[in-house]
Amino acid sequence: MRGKFITFEGIDGAGKSTHIDWVAARLRERKDIGAVVTTREPGGTPLGEDLRQILLHRKMHLETEALLMFAARREHIAEVIEPALDRGDWVISDRFTDATFAYQGGGRGLATARLEALEDWVQAGLQPDLTLLFDVPLETASARLAGARAPDKFEAESRAFFERTRAEYLRRAAQAPGRFRVIDATQSIEQIRVELEKIVSML
Repeated sequence: MRGKFITFEGIDGAGKSTHIDWVAARLRERKDIGAVVTTREPGGTPLGEDLRQILLHRKMHLETEALLMFAARREHIAEVIEPALDRGDWVISDRFTDATFAYQGGGRGLATARLEALEDWVQAGLQPDLTLLFDVPLETASARLAGARAPDKFEAESRAFFERTRAEYLRRAAQAPGRFRVIDATQSIEQIRVELEKIVSML
C-alpha cells in the first residue's frame, strides 16, 4: 500500500517546525503504517542541501530562484519522496510546493501560470495527502523570529512581503480545503498538539 505524504507550511515564525518531530513520533507509534520519513525543502538530498544554502543566502533573479527551488524539488521527489511512498512509508516534509507559490508567487510576484507550469512538469501530479498550514499574524511571527539567529534572505524580507506571502497561503488553502488544514498557531503548543492529534488520526 502506498504511503501518505504530509507537508507543513507557514510563514517564517509560524512555529510549524516545533511540531514536525512530535507528529512524526506519534505516527511511529502506529502499527498500521510503514516507516516515517522526515525531510525538508529546499533540501532533503545532498544536492538539495547545497541548493538550499545558495537559495537562502545568495541574491539572484526571481526566475532563477524559482527554477532552483523546483530543481531541488525534482531531486527531492526522485530520490526521497517517491521511493518512500512506493515502499509504503509516510513522508513528512517541512515545506513543499505551496511554499513556492506563497514566497516566489505571493511574496515576490512571480506569475502563477509560470509556477503552475513548473509544478506540472516537476511533480507529474504528485500532491500531498495533507497540508498543515500554521497561520499567525505577522506581529506574532516577527516576535518569534526576533533575536533567534541571523536571518536568512527570506526572514529578512519586509512586512509587505510577508503580508503577501501569508495571503497567498490562505488563498491556496481556501482553494483546496480537502487537502489543507489551517492551524491557529497563536495557540499554546499543547492546544495545537491536541488539534494535530485529531487531524493526523483520521489519515
